[in-house]
Amino acid sequence: MPGQWNSRRAGAEKRRRALLSGHRAEAAAALFLRLKGYHILARRFCVDGGEIDLIARKFDAIVFVEVKLRPTLLEAMTAIDARKQRRVSRAAGFWLAANPWAARLTLRGDAIYLAPWHWPRHAIAALPLEFG
Repeated sequence: MPGQWNSRRAGAEKRRRALLSGHRAEAAAALFLRLKGYHILARRFCVDGGEIDLIARKFDAIVFVEVKLRPTLLEAMTAIDARKQRRVSRAAGFWLAANPWAARLTLRGDAIYLAPWHWPRHAIAALPLEFG
């Protein structure tokens, strides 16, 4: 039993570190977007069945941003699968329902890829948004 307790504790510590690293990545991505002229509307928008790391606006565009931090940029760029895209779309639909003023604007699903010792990579319209 003591080994099982240590295993659970190590797993909890690993999850805590991953969560903290994810929050730092989102903060870095938000700063990066602000430097590019975006206004951050929401961070970590969560609903049942989906989540969006950042929601930003620039001019007439509302941007739903997925942030991926991985050891390499290539790993970050391949980390967003179809399931994640559906979850972002679902959450974007909920956000739009709560913010109907935004429906008349251009809607995009962007990604920001982060890796140690690399500049962030902003992929515009990287995620197809499907509502309905």
